[in-house]
Amino acid sequence: MALQGPEELGEQVEEPEDLDDQDASSISPAEEITLPPGPGGDEEPEEALLLPWDRFSAWLHCICVVGFDLELGQAVEGQKQTKSNLVTVSFQKTSICYLSFPDSNSGCLGDTQFCFRFRQGSNRKSSLGCFLETTDRDAPPCLKREQGHYYGYVYFRQVRDKSLKRGYFQKSLVLISKLPYVTFFHSLLKIMAPEYFEKQEPCLEAACNDIDRWPTPHPGRILTLPIMGVVIKVNTHIHKLNRWRPLGDVFVFQSDSLVSIVLPTIHEVDLFRCFYPVFFHIQMLWELVLLGEALVVMAPSPAESSDTVLALVSCISPLRYCSDFRPYFTIHDSEFKEYTTRTQAPPSVILGVTNPFFAKTLQHWPHIIRIGDMKQAGEMAKQMKVKKLKNLKTLDSKPGVYTAYKPYLNKDEEIIKQLQKGVQQKRPSAAQNAILRRYFLELTQSFIIPLERYVASLMPLQKSISPWKSPPQLRPFIQQDFMKTLEKAGPQLTSRLKGDWIGLYRHFLKSPNFDGWFRNRRREMTQKLEALHLEALSILLYVCLLSFLCLEQLPVRPGTLAKLRAHIEAVILALPEDLQGILHKPSSP
Repeated sequence: MALQGPEELGEQVEEPEDLDDQDASSISPAEEITLPPGPGGDEEPEEALLLPWDRFSAWLHCICVVGFDLELGQAVEGQKQTKSNLVTVSFQKTSICYLSFPDSNSGCLGDTQFCFRFRQGSNRKSSLGCFLETTDRDAPPCLKREQGHYYGYVYFRQVRDKSLKRGYFQKSLVLISKLPYVTFFHSLLKIMAPEYFEKQEPCLEAACNDIDRWPTPHPGRILTLPIMGVVIKVNTHIHKLNRWRPLGDVFVFQSDSLVSIVLPTIHEVDLFRCFYPVFFHIQMLWELVLLGEALVVMAPSPAESSDTVLALVSCISPLRYCSDFRPYFTIHDSEFKEYTTRTQAPPSVILGVTNPFFAKTLQHWPHIIRIGDMKQAGEMAKQMKVKKLKNLKTLDSKPGVYTAYKPYLNKDEEIIKQLQKGVQQKRPSAAQNAILRRYFLELTQSFIIPLERYVASLMPLQKSISPWKSPPQLRPFIQQDFMKTLEKAGPQLTSRLKGDWIGLYRHFLKSPNFDGWFRNRRREMTQKLEALHLEALSILLYVCLLSFLCLEQLPVRPGTLAKLRAHIEAVILALPEDLQGILHKPSSP
């Protein structure tokens, strides 16, 4: 079924249709094949219960093919998806079509890769819901599944073709997923898309069957993923020194011989390449993202737009960015009116755009980043001052940061000099990226450690946990009390930066990022309290059972009471000392 839709600005767009209403009968069930032995190949017990296409669903919602028709414009030419075992979502096919193609002004000839992000149409549960929640529980924030949004990973090809009326072949292969594995899915598309454009439908059918044989994505495991005759070996694990930081390596093997494709992670973009056009302002950009300010990135292509937005979101890692962000945003997006209205302040969102129309439409936004063509690592970026918003009139304006924002912290000249020196000495881009990522990581950790320390103090003492009482409650977060702790235990202990840290914290405490972070920490601590309380109750049940057997003098086997006492003592000794003392004492009348 093709989707009708206009190509030019101003034409009417048809109402969105539901992709899930499409017939999925064309997808043949995958053959049950035992995964090869080795890391990631041994099936986990819980995965043995998965149904056909559950594994596919754990990685992807669907695969779409979007083409261009002279009469219809962008149209969904085909899709591969499951229907019963996947989250049922009302897709906006029109939005997907426009998000899967670059704007006409981008002039993207050849192959282009980028990604977009859009809202989930509904929140209906799937049969995989509980299983995915379990596998997602231990994932770091940057690798957790999206709850209310989907990612679209695009491989777009535009080449001259005289046999077509338009004179060009234009088509996109799009992977729709809740997983933020940007680098991995772009690597996967580099294998799938060229084969599909050459061999068409049978090739895509084979790829879907391969994906349904994969083990489910688990952070902290080595996964062996066969796809179209190639095996991708993915290693995702958490660094011991930082439980938030995922380190991943993607190696591609073929016929048991290593091929020269090595990617550093499954989800990270190259920060240095993305920030290079504006890297004199990286510290200010870090503050704007941390505070959840409304930001728009104006770039010449969807690839540069999406990479820059993803770089901004990841620069505050390990803190999760809790506001909305759109790596590639078009005038046909369903939130276009909501995000461009002048009747209210711009929302907390980061938008990536390429259409010149946005230079006028979003001129009232407080912070605008203009990205030119991303330079090669060997070219020196010029020192650029922050520019006034009134100077931004068109997308052809000079690259730079247009804002009236005054940073709270003094500028860190040392990191700028270090990166500039690396450019002069032709330091490898991977090394530059590692330096910049480490800088952002340490800056964010210096900022968040005082908050972590204060929130940990809100936890009740373990000795207050008793099986004869309800679980104790967390103490409330009081801003004034937190501010008092900064004098002796603030970020100055771990960061060399000077400035108005107090003002930065006051602003942050009003932001969506603090709200999301604190909600998550409060939920974790509440669950910890409930778990400790359940442990105390379980011991009490053991004691009650032992007392019952002794008092009633029931005929039990010799040694049963001794074994029960030994089990109880072993469990008690495994608990914290405070809790041990409580359980060794009888309850007061």
